Amino acid sequence: MGVTVTSLLAGDVMTGRGIDQILGQPGDPTLYEAHVRDARDYVALAERVFGDLPRGVTPGYVWGELLPFLQAEAIDVTIVNLETAITDGGSPWPGKGIHYRMHPDNVSSLRAASIDVTNLANNHALDWSHQGLSQTLDTLKGAGIAVCGAGADVGARTPAVVGLEGDRRVVVLGIGVTSSGIPLEWRATKTRSGLFVVDQLSDNTVDDVATLLGGIVTPSDLVVVSVHWGGNWGYPIPEAHRRFAHGLIDRAGVHVVHGHSSHHPLGIEVYRGAPILYGCGDLINDYEGIGGQERYRSELGALYLVTIDLTSGALTRLELVPTRMRRFRLQNASSEEQSWLARKLSSESSRFGVHVEEGPNGGLVVRW
Repeated sequence: MGVTVTSLLAGDVMTGRGIDQILGQPGDPTLYEAHVRDARDYVALAERVFGDLPRGVTPGYVWGELLPFLQAEAIDVTIVNLETAITDGGSPWPGKGIHYRMHPDNVSSLRAASIDVTNLANNHALDWSHQGLSQTLDTLKGAGIAVCGAGADVGARTPAVVGLEGDRRVVVLGIGVTSSGIPLEWRATKTRSGLFVVDQLSDNTVDDVATLLGGIVTPSDLVVVSVHWGGNWGYPIPEAHRRFAHGLIDRAGVHVVHGHSSHHPLGIEVYRGAPILYGCGDLINDYEGIGGQERYRSELGALYLVTIDLTSGALTRLELVPTRMRRFRLQNASSEEQSWLARKLSSESSRFGVHVEEGPNGGLVVRW
């Protein structure tokens, strides 16, 4: 084995709305949803299931039992999809049914988990319009957390670059696809802030990504594309997603495709030595007490530990740490929950020649 980089990847982190209301500095709870007009109602829904929740919690509270793992020194870079605006200003985007926001003073909850890169190319980054996005970008920069997928102009198309020891770097490009609910008008332009948004997963889009990365990437870089695509529920992988992911690996030199948008983990593929995580599921949300999709067990999520050998460019290790969201904080999944997740992910990944099994020391091990 040559020079390696170990990444910790997770799906949607939604620290707004109900989560924000229990953090140290809750923001304005006013919502503009069809049925819920106060973010504290989401706290009340969770309390009906699990009893009273604390208020004014410490920054590390939401990460719960997983906090020591997130802070482990063996992890070179941690990347998540941040699905909330960080703002105490702005105005709700007109005609949009859900608006997430977290008070800027609560950004310490992201720092507590040692998050290095946040993808903002998703369907909630502009929930509080351009002013809210501007404050989000400034707050994350002030916290020392890199951003990809969003910017003050076409810089939204510029990858985040994280330097490691030696000459190693991690280059993360964030892309949002309209199929996940992102309005095309959120696309950044030369004169307007916004996101790196695409409406077609075509060969031309792959070529565009290859050109963007070609001017930045060096042989000692780990290249990750973090892509927000598809719907929230269901396990089928659209063929367009597979073609696009394969194209990124074949023609853009991408080592890891980090997919998200689905509220539950999806199947995994390893293509030419590169992992494709089609949907990492939700990691943090305020959905407790909300019924209707129980069969997907969306309270279960995972942290994805990925090790790439930069000498060969190939995957050498892929492990999952199963999690459960309860009382607005992460817990280690129970043995029954780990087994269920292993069976489900193995079933959904088997068509790609990938199997997921329970590891000897807890967690899940991916074989390919």
